[in-house]
Amino acid sequence: MTAEAFLDANVLLYACSSAPDDRAKQQRAEHLILNTSFALSAQVLQEFIANALRKKSLGITEANIDATLELASHVRVLPITHELIVTAVTLRRRFQLSHWDSTIIAAAQQLGCKILYSEDLNHGQDYGGVRIQNPFRSADS
Repeated sequence: MTAEAFLDANVLLYACSSAPDDRAKQQRAEHLILNTSFALSAQVLQEFIANALRKKSLGITEANIDATLELASHVRVLPITHELIVTAVTLRRRFQLSHWDSTIIAAAQQLGCKILYSEDLNHGQDYGGVRIQNPFRSADS
């Protein structure tokens, strides 16, 4: 199972958000999920759940969490391995990233994804063959 793109946790969070201010981002995230061949990692799922439970203003329910986990059962989800962490450390040092961001990029690399959809990294930046695209960036930015 191959995927063209990797989704960061913020895409999953916006897809489930019922916050009125997130409506446009919710629609964009939903469109990505429905129309993109994507992969995830165990870390992304953990971050999604932790933030869904912590950020009450998003209005994400246990049913939303269950639905996202069901969705994840139909795509490739990379586990956290020793090899992944070693690669992440190399990326962290090379690009001066946080450990968590470098682990997400390492997972995208390992899965052969050329695009990482995230609003948390530099739009357009290439990190070792993985290009960042902020799907929530407005057209005038």
